[in-house]
Amino acid sequence: MRMLVSVRDVAEAREALQAGVDFVDLKEPSAGALGGLALPLIRELVAALRAGEGGLDARARPLISATIGDLPVAARADILARARAVGACGVDLVKVGVPGRGEAACGLLAALATLPLAIVPVLIADDGLDAAVIDAACVPPFAAVMADTQVKHAGSLLDLLGAEALGAFIDRAHGAGRMVGLAGALRAADLAPLARLGPDFAGFRSAVCEGRREGRLDPRRLRALRAAIDGLATQVAAEPARTAAEAPAV
Repeated sequence: MRMLVSVRDVAEAREALQAGVDFVDLKEPSAGALGGLALPLIRELVAALRAGEGGLDARARPLISATIGDLPVAARADILARARAVGACGVDLVKVGVPGRGEAACGLLAALATLPLAIVPVLIADDGLDAAVIDAACVPPFAAVMADTQVKHAGSLLDLLGAEALGAFIDRAHGAGRMVGLAGALRAADLAPLARLGPDFAGFRSAVCEGRREGRLDPRRLRALRAAIDGLATQVAAEPARTAAEAPAV
């Protein structure tokens, strides 16, 4: 399971890189669940991450994603325009929130699929996940799909949906050949159950901040979470060997 951390400026990007994150996600946490940064700041961050400026090590380059901001599903033209603008800033992945269920959400996904961009649909899961919307998000050209929450103070995504529903979502997306990411007020305590579900990556902000998610990143918490994820990966990799060793001879 790879580690995504949301950052709002070059200083936070530096801290995330020093902790060894796999994805640097450009976002303004105080502007909502998928709060967007100003386009000039996105360009500045991309340039710094690519060139190794400001103490950033370009050799240890993670994937760079950016959110487009919180927009209602009915604002399709604005969503498409903002996705194009963010994609033009040079990020690897453009994260687009898909709120709601049914035809409106599926229609937005169909429109997003026409863009010549690496779009990651982020399904807003506060009211559950709609199977039809999942299927609409698991088609080419989308390489990955995420589930996230809009309301961050109501518990984590795992608390909200439960392991069974999240496992079904992951299995459905993997069955369609898509990578899967989970986010939504995830905590260090969620790591073990998340790892058992098998997402490809998980996104964090609240768990690595001083205080609430709107606060600054805490380098100590970043390093601790990175170590915990690495420890889980080692444990999962070792499990088949333990099972084989413990199996009775035949």
